[in-house]
Amino acid sequence: MTSLRFAFLAFALTLTAGCGGPPVRPNPPAPVAKPAVPTPPVKIRIGLALGGGAAKGFAHIGVIKMLEANGFKPEVVSGTSAGSVVGALYASGMDVFQLQEHAVSLDEARIRDVALFNGGLVRGQKLQDYVNEMVGNRPFEKMKKPFAAVSTRLETGERTVFNRGNVGQAVRASCSIPGVFEPVKIGDGYYIDGGVVSPVPVDAARQLGADFVIAVDISTKTTGKTPESMLGVVNQSITIMGQKLGEQELARADIVIRPRVNDVGPADFERRNAVILEGEKAALAALPQIRAKLAQMRVARAAAQAAKRNPPPPLPEKCEEPGLIGGLLGQERKCKPRGN
Repeated sequence: MTSLRFAFLAFALTLTAGCGGPPVRPNPPAPVAKPAVPTPPVKIRIGLALGGGAAKGFAHIGVIKMLEANGFKPEVVSGTSAGSVVGALYASGMDVFQLQEHAVSLDEARIRDVALFNGGLVRGQKLQDYVNEMVGNRPFEKMKKPFAAVSTRLETGERTVFNRGNVGQAVRASCSIPGVFEPVKIGDGYYIDGGVVSPVPVDAARQLGADFVIAVDISTKTTGKTPESMLGVVNQSITIMGQKLGEQELARADIVIRPRVNDVGPADFERRNAVILEGEKAALAALPQIRAKLAQMRVARAAAQAAKRNPPPPLPEKCEEPGLIGGLLGQERKCKPRGN
Protein backbone atom coordinates (compact mmCIF):
# COMPACT_ATOMS: atom_id res chain seq x y z
CA MET A 1 0.00 0.00 0.00
CA THR A 2 2.85 2.31 0.85
CA SER A 3 4.43 1.73 -2.55
CA LEU A 4 1.09 2.44 -4.24
CA ARG A 5 0.78 5.76 -2.47
CA PHE A 6 4.34 6.67 -3.42
CA ALA A 7 3.68 5.89 -7.06
CA PHE A 8 0.51 8.03 -7.08
CA LEU A 9 2.38 10.93 -5.45
CA ALA A 10 5.17 10.69 -8.03
CA PHE A 11 2.62 10.75 -10.86
CA ALA A 12 0.89 13.81 -9.39
CA LEU A 13 4.20 15.66 -9.04
CA THR A 14 5.00 14.88 -12.69
CA LEU A 15 1.72 16.40 -13.83
CA THR A 16 2.29 19.46 -11.66
CA ALA A 17 5.76 19.97 -13.09
CA GLY A 18 4.41 19.75 -16.64
CA CYS A 19 1.87 22.47 -15.94
CA GLY A 20 4.29 24.70 -14.13
CA GLY A 21 5.80 26.27 -17.28
CA PRO A 22 5.00 29.74 -18.56
CA PRO A 23 1.29 30.42 -19.01
CA VAL A 24 -0.13 30.00 -22.50
CA ARG A 25 -1.10 33.34 -24.07
CA PRO A 26 -3.32 33.85 -27.14
CA ASN A 27 -1.66 35.03 -30.34
CA PRO A 28 -1.76 38.83 -30.76
CA PRO A 29 -4.33 40.04 -33.32
CA ALA A 30 -3.03 40.68 -36.82
CA PRO A 31 -2.38 44.37 -37.46
CA VAL A 32 -5.21 46.05 -39.31
CA ALA A 33 -4.02 47.63 -42.55
CA LYS A 34 -4.68 51.33 -42.77
CA PRO A 35 -6.92 52.31 -45.66
CA ALA A 36 -4.90 53.57 -48.60
CA VAL A 37 -5.08 57.31 -49.14
CA PRO A 38 -6.68 57.81 -52.56
CA THR A 39 -4.36 59.38 -55.10
CA PRO A 40 -5.81 62.63 -56.43
CA PRO A 41 -6.61 62.47 -60.15
CA VAL A 42 -3.93 63.87 -62.40
CA LYS A 43 -5.10 67.18 -63.83
CA ILE A 44 -4.07 67.93 -67.41
CA ARG A 45 -5.00 71.29 -68.90
CA ILE A 46 -5.85 70.96 -72.59
CA GLY A 47 -5.11 73.90 -74.87
CA LEU A 48 -6.34 74.53 -78.39
CA ALA A 49 -4.15 76.34 -80.94
CA LEU A 50 -6.21 77.41 -83.97
CA GLY A 51 -4.30 78.36 -87.08
CA GLY A 52 -5.04 80.86 -89.83
CA GLY A 53 -6.53 80.14 -93.22
CA ALA A 54 -9.36 82.58 -94.08
CA ALA A 55 -12.50 80.62 -95.14
CA LYS A 56 -10.77 77.38 -94.11
CA GLY A 57 -11.23 78.58 -90.53
CA PHE A 58 -14.75 77.11 -90.48
CA ALA A 59 -12.98 73.74 -90.01
CA HIS A 60 -12.10 74.80 -86.46
CA ILE A 61 -15.77 74.61 -85.54
CA GLY A 62 -15.94 70.99 -86.69
CA VAL A 63 -12.82 70.12 -84.70
CA ILE A 64 -14.17 71.69 -81.51
CA LYS A 65 -17.53 69.98 -82.05
CA MET A 66 -15.95 66.52 -82.30
CA LEU A 67 -13.56 67.06 -79.38
CA GLU A 68 -16.34 68.11 -77.02
CA ALA A 69 -18.62 65.30 -78.18
CA ASN A 70 -15.92 62.85 -77.05
CA GLY A 71 -15.26 64.41 -73.67
CA PHE A 72 -12.27 66.60 -74.49
CA LYS A 73 -12.95 70.18 -73.41
CA PRO A 74 -10.09 72.62 -74.03
CA GLU A 75 -9.56 75.02 -71.15
CA VAL A 76 -7.40 77.59 -72.95
CA VAL A 77 -7.55 78.82 -76.54
CA SER A 78 -5.12 80.66 -78.80
CA GLY A 79 -5.79 81.76 -82.34
CA THR A 80 -4.10 83.27 -85.37
CA SER A 81 -6.04 85.09 -88.09
CA ALA A 82 -9.23 83.08 -88.84
CA GLY A 83 -8.39 80.93 -85.82
CA SER A 84 -8.57 84.00 -83.60
CA VAL A 85 -12.14 84.70 -84.76
CA VAL A 86 -13.37 81.19 -83.91
CA GLY A 87 -11.22 81.13 -80.78
CA ALA A 88 -12.66 84.40 -79.48
CA LEU A 89 -16.25 83.24 -79.89
CA TYR A 90 -15.51 79.87 -78.30
CA ALA A 91 -13.59 81.38 -75.38
CA SER A 92 -16.47 83.79 -74.73
CA GLY A 93 -18.62 80.85 -73.66
CA MET A 94 -20.41 79.88 -76.88
CA ASP A 95 -21.11 76.18 -77.25
CA VAL A 96 -20.43 74.37 -80.51
CA PHE A 97 -24.04 74.61 -81.66
CA GLN A 98 -24.00 78.39 -81.27
CA LEU A 99 -20.68 78.54 -83.11
CA GLN A 100 -22.10 76.56 -86.00
CA GLU A 101 -25.29 78.61 -86.06
CA HIS A 102 -23.34 81.88 -86.31
CA ALA A 103 -21.05 80.41 -88.96
CA VAL A 104 -23.92 79.27 -91.16
CA SER A 105 -25.78 82.58 -90.86
CA LEU A 106 -22.71 84.82 -91.29
CA ASP A 107 -23.14 87.47 -93.98
CA GLU A 108 -19.79 88.57 -95.40
CA ALA A 109 -21.09 92.13 -95.60
CA ARG A 110 -21.06 92.22 -91.78
CA ILE A 111 -17.29 91.82 -91.62
CA ARG A 112 -16.08 93.47 -94.84
CA ASP A 113 -15.61 97.23 -95.17
CA VAL A 114 -13.73 98.22 -98.30
CA ALA A 115 -11.31 101.16 -98.12
CA LEU A 116 -9.21 101.59 -101.25
CA PHE A 117 -5.79 103.24 -101.36
CA ASN A 118 -5.20 103.29 -97.63
CA GLY A 119 -2.72 100.49 -97.00
CA GLY A 120 -5.23 97.72 -97.70
CA LEU A 121 -8.50 96.82 -99.39
CA VAL A 122 -10.40 96.21 -96.15
CA ARG A 123 -10.36 98.45 -93.07
CA GLY A 124 -11.32 95.77 -90.59
CA GLN A 125 -13.49 97.94 -88.35
CA LYS A 126 -16.57 95.87 -89.20
CA LEU A 127 -14.76 92.68 -88.23
CA GLN A 128 -13.73 94.26 -84.92
CA ASP A 129 -17.29 95.37 -84.19
CA TYR A 130 -18.71 91.96 -85.16
CA VAL A 131 -16.35 90.06 -82.85
CA ASN A 132 -17.01 92.42 -79.93
CA GLU A 133 -20.76 92.02 -80.44
CA MET A 134 -20.46 88.22 -80.53
CA VAL A 135 -18.40 88.07 -77.31
CA GLY A 136 -20.76 90.44 -75.48
CA ASN A 137 -18.21 93.29 -75.53
CA ARG A 138 -16.12 91.42 -72.99
CA PRO A 139 -12.43 92.25 -72.69
CA PHE A 140 -9.90 89.42 -72.55
CA GLU A 141 -9.92 89.51 -68.77
CA LYS A 142 -13.63 88.57 -68.62
CA MET A 143 -13.68 85.75 -71.17
CA LYS A 144 -14.97 82.39 -69.95
CA LYS A 145 -11.75 80.67 -71.03
CA PRO A 146 -8.23 82.15 -71.16
CA PHE A 147 -7.75 83.35 -74.74
CA ALA A 148 -4.95 84.90 -76.79
CA ALA A 149 -4.87 86.33 -80.31
CA VAL A 150 -1.50 86.38 -82.06
CA SER A 151 -0.43 89.23 -84.33
CA THR A 152 2.77 90.60 -85.89
CA ARG A 153 4.21 94.02 -85.12
CA LEU A 154 4.78 95.68 -88.47
CA GLU A 155 7.77 97.81 -87.46
CA THR A 156 9.86 94.98 -86.00
CA GLY A 157 8.32 91.70 -87.18
CA GLU A 158 7.94 90.70 -83.54
CA ARG A 159 5.32 88.13 -82.58
CA THR A 160 2.77 89.80 -80.29
CA VAL A 161 0.36 87.85 -78.11
CA PHE A 162 -2.72 89.86 -77.13
CA ASN A 163 -4.46 88.60 -74.00
CA ARG A 164 -5.64 91.82 -72.36
CA GLY A 165 -7.99 94.60 -73.38
CA ASN A 166 -10.19 94.86 -76.47
CA VAL A 167 -10.83 91.38 -77.93
CA GLY A 168 -12.30 92.60 -81.23
CA GLN A 169 -9.39 94.91 -81.89
CA ALA A 170 -6.86 92.16 -81.19
CA VAL A 171 -8.70 89.75 -83.52
CA ARG A 172 -8.79 92.45 -86.20
CA ALA A 173 -5.03 92.85 -85.90
CA SER A 174 -4.51 89.08 -86.01
CA CYS A 175 -6.57 88.89 -89.25
CA SER A 176 -4.97 91.86 -91.03
CA ILE A 177 -3.47 90.06 -94.02
CA PRO A 178 -0.89 92.37 -95.65
CA GLY A 179 -2.24 93.89 -98.85
CA VAL A 180 -5.82 92.88 -98.00
CA PHE A 181 -6.46 94.56 -94.64
CA GLU A 182 -5.14 97.85 -93.38
CA PRO A 183 -2.54 97.50 -90.60
CA VAL A 184 -4.16 98.08 -87.20
CA LYS A 185 -2.82 100.75 -84.86
CA ILE A 186 -2.75 99.64 -81.23
CA GLY A 187 -0.90 101.82 -78.76
CA ASP A 188 2.23 103.14 -80.44
CA GLY A 189 2.55 100.37 -83.03
CA TYR A 190 0.94 98.91 -86.14
CA TYR A 191 -0.01 95.25 -86.36
CA ILE A 192 -0.68 92.78 -89.17
CA ASP A 193 -1.70 89.14 -89.59
CA GLY A 194 -0.27 86.80 -86.94
CA GLY A 195 0.27 84.14 -89.60
CA VAL A 196 3.35 86.04 -90.76
CA VAL A 197 5.26 84.81 -87.68
CA SER A 198 3.03 82.18 -86.02
CA PRO A 199 0.71 80.35 -88.44
CA VAL A 200 -0.51 77.98 -85.70
CA PRO A 201 -0.04 79.56 -82.23
CA VAL A 202 1.18 76.56 -80.22
CA ASP A 203 3.54 78.63 -78.08
CA ALA A 204 0.76 81.08 -77.18
CA ALA A 205 -1.36 78.19 -75.89
CA ARG A 206 1.57 77.08 -73.72
CA GLN A 207 1.91 80.63 -72.40
CA LEU A 208 -1.74 80.48 -71.32
CA GLY A 209 -0.94 77.43 -69.18
CA ALA A 210 -1.79 74.49 -71.43
CA ASP A 211 -0.16 71.17 -70.50
CA PHE A 212 -1.39 69.39 -73.61
CA VAL A 213 -1.74 71.34 -76.85
CA ILE A 214 -3.97 70.27 -79.72
CA ALA A 215 -3.00 72.30 -82.80
CA VAL A 216 -5.28 72.69 -85.81
CA ASP A 217 -3.37 73.40 -89.01
CA ILE A 218 -5.48 74.66 -91.94
CA SER A 219 -2.68 76.46 -93.77
CA THR A 220 -2.27 76.12 -97.52
CA LYS A 221 0.15 73.41 -98.60
CA THR A 222 2.19 73.23 -101.80
CA THR A 223 0.48 71.28 -104.57
CA GLY A 224 3.58 69.62 -105.99
CA LYS A 225 3.00 71.34 -109.31
CA THR A 226 5.03 74.07 -111.00
CA PRO A 227 3.15 77.40 -111.12
CA GLU A 228 2.39 78.63 -114.63
CA SER A 229 2.44 82.38 -113.96
CA MET A 230 4.47 84.98 -112.11
CA LEU A 231 1.68 85.44 -109.57
CA GLY A 232 1.58 81.67 -109.07
CA VAL A 233 5.33 81.62 -108.40
CA VAL A 234 4.94 84.38 -105.81
CA ASN A 235 2.03 82.60 -104.10
CA GLN A 236 3.89 79.28 -104.11
CA SER A 237 6.96 80.95 -102.57
CA ILE A 238 4.87 82.49 -99.80
CA THR A 239 3.25 79.11 -99.15
CA ILE A 240 6.64 77.42 -98.85
CA MET A 241 7.90 80.04 -96.39
CA GLY A 242 4.75 79.66 -94.31
CA GLN A 243 5.10 75.88 -94.26
CA LYS A 244 8.69 75.98 -93.06
CA LEU A 245 7.91 78.56 -90.41
CA GLY A 246 4.86 76.65 -89.20
CA GLU A 247 6.70 73.31 -88.95
CA GLN A 248 8.98 74.60 -86.21
CA GLU A 249 6.15 75.65 -83.93
CA LEU A 250 3.90 72.70 -84.78
CA ALA A 251 6.67 70.37 -83.59
CA ARG A 252 6.02 71.71 -80.08
CA ALA A 253 2.36 70.61 -80.12
CA ASP A 254 1.26 67.30 -78.61
CA ILE A 255 -1.28 66.63 -81.37
CA VAL A 256 -1.64 68.21 -84.81
CA ILE A 257 -4.99 67.95 -86.60
CA ARG A 258 -4.98 68.76 -90.33
CA PRO A 259 -8.44 69.00 -91.93
CA ARG A 260 -8.40 68.32 -95.67
CA VAL A 261 -9.24 71.83 -96.86
CA ASN A 262 -6.29 72.62 -99.12
CA ASP A 263 -8.59 73.18 -102.09
CA VAL A 264 -10.70 75.77 -100.26
CA GLY A 265 -9.96 79.33 -101.35
CA PRO A 266 -9.65 82.26 -98.94
CA ALA A 267 -13.06 83.64 -99.95
CA ASP A 268 -14.96 80.34 -100.38
CA PHE A 269 -17.50 81.17 -97.68
CA GLU A 270 -20.25 79.30 -99.54
CA ARG A 271 -18.41 76.04 -98.74
CA ARG A 272 -18.59 76.60 -94.97
CA ASN A 273 -20.73 73.52 -94.26
CA ALA A 274 -18.38 71.21 -96.13
CA VAL A 275 -15.39 72.78 -94.39
CA ILE A 276 -16.97 72.27 -90.95
CA LEU A 277 -17.52 68.62 -91.86
CA GLU A 278 -13.86 68.23 -92.84
CA GLY A 279 -12.93 69.54 -89.40
CA GLU A 280 -15.14 66.90 -87.78
CA LYS A 281 -13.60 64.12 -89.86
CA ALA A 282 -10.04 65.18 -89.06
CA ALA A 283 -10.73 65.41 -85.33
CA LEU A 284 -12.47 62.03 -85.33
CA ALA A 285 -9.43 60.43 -86.97
CA ALA A 286 -7.16 61.99 -84.32
CA LEU A 287 -9.15 60.75 -81.29
CA PRO A 288 -7.20 57.47 -80.74
CA GLN A 289 -3.91 59.36 -80.77
CA ILE A 290 -5.28 62.00 -78.39
CA ARG A 291 -6.47 59.35 -75.94
CA ALA A 292 -3.17 57.47 -76.09
CA LYS A 293 -0.99 60.53 -75.55
CA LEU A 294 -3.16 61.84 -72.72
CA ALA A 295 -2.98 58.43 -71.03
CA GLN A 296 0.82 58.44 -71.33
CA MET A 297 1.01 61.91 -69.84
CA ARG A 298 -1.27 60.95 -66.94
CA VAL A 299 0.83 57.87 -66.13
CA ALA A 300 4.05 59.88 -66.22
CA ARG A 301 2.61 62.63 -64.04
CA ALA A 302 1.13 60.17 -61.54
CA ALA A 303 4.52 58.47 -61.21
CA ALA A 304 6.21 61.84 -60.69
CA GLN A 305 3.68 62.79 -58.01
CA ALA A 306 4.12 59.44 -56.24
CA ALA A 307 7.90 59.81 -56.27
CA LYS A 308 7.56 63.29 -54.82
CA ARG A 309 5.29 62.05 -52.01
CA ASN A 310 7.46 58.98 -51.25
CA PRO A 311 11.10 59.78 -51.96
CA PRO A 312 13.44 56.76 -51.99
CA PRO A 313 15.42 56.09 -48.77
CA PRO A 314 18.96 57.43 -48.71
CA LEU A 315 21.66 55.04 -49.85
CA PRO A 316 23.79 53.43 -47.12
CA GLU A 317 27.12 55.04 -46.39
CA LYS A 318 30.20 53.85 -48.20
CA CYS A 319 32.87 52.87 -45.65
CA GLU A 320 36.56 52.08 -45.98
CA GLU A 321 38.28 49.85 -43.46
CA PRO A 322 41.67 51.09 -42.20
CA GLY A 323 43.45 47.83 -43.09
CA LEU A 324 45.91 45.87 -41.01
CA ILE A 325 48.58 48.54 -40.73
CA GLY A 326 46.02 51.30 -40.26
CA GLY A 327 44.41 49.31 -37.49
CA LEU A 328 47.78 48.90 -35.74
CA LEU A 329 48.33 52.64 -36.06
CA GLY A 330 44.93 53.35 -34.50
CA GLN A 331 43.21 54.63 -37.64
CA GLU A 332 39.40 54.53 -37.65
CA ARG A 333 37.01 53.41 -40.35
CA LYS A 334 36.07 56.24 -42.77
CA CYS A 335 32.48 56.55 -44.01
CA LYS A 336 30.86 58.97 -46.46
CA PRO A 337 27.49 59.15 -48.24
CA ARG A 338 27.29 57.25 -51.52
CA GLY A 339 27.49 59.31 -54.67
CA ASN A 340 30.15 61.65 -53.29
